[in-house]
Amino acid sequence: MAEQNCLVTNDWICGEYLRSRSQELTDATVQHIGITVVSVLIGLAVAFPLALLARRGRRFAGPVLGLTTVLYTVPSLAMFSLLLPVFGLSAALVVTGLVLYSLTILVRNILAGLEAVPEEARDAARGMGYGPGRLLWEVELPLALPAVMAGLRIATVSTVALTTVGSLVGKGGLGNLIEDALPSFFKAQVLAASVLCVLLAMAADLLLLGLQRLLTPWTRIPGTSRTAGTAGSRRTDPDGPGGPAGLPAPAKVEAG
Repeated sequence: MAEQNCLVTNDWICGEYLRSRSQELTDATVQHIGITVVSVLIGLAVAFPLALLARRGRRFAGPVLGLTTVLYTVPSLAMFSLLLPVFGLSAALVVTGLVLYSLTILVRNILAGLEAVPEEARDAARGMGYGPGRLLWEVELPLALPAVMAGLRIATVSTVALTTVGSLVGKGGLGNLIEDALPSFFKAQVLAASVLCVLLAMAADLLLLGLQRLLTPWTRIPGTSRTAGTAGSRRTDPDGPGGPAGLPAPAKVEAG
């Protein structure tokens, strides 16, 4: 009887709420995931060329890093207000804001990963006839993957949290449920939506961690980060235990 009346008594934990509002929770979760995935993918696509531009020298690095940092400091309400005349009250408004917020993390980590590639790896690749494009895609980027994936994990978890702010325009996924519950302080709805947000962030982080380990198997080989620098530069077989194309394996980078 107590369980049936938990909606009336406004309990924090209410099984009846989960049963009666399951479709509402599912729809909000799907919207939350969709906005997060689209925002992170677009952010990554924008951040990569910006990082390449910043790597060309200080005259480019300063403006690029400065601009992305300034964008990250803009309050979400102000950001959405500035974007509102362009996108209106749509999901594109929220996605664009989230993309801009993700740039400061993604650009810095991509740039840090590329700059951490050992110079002997580049020299070895050039000695084997690699041009700039092939050097980037087949040597530098694979060796920079641990840092890139670490940044991607941080940006994704941050985006999962920031997506809730989209409730200001009715496109916040689980944030919509939290905002709707606050005026009446509907405890079960606030708790359920908040817990789902945390679970989404944890699931996304674990998924990306697994993907990182799958894409960078050489980082799991004991001692390769220290010893592959000399031995790897003499290998030319692409399947050796060092980094890509038999080049020195990078130091392991983990997200904080």
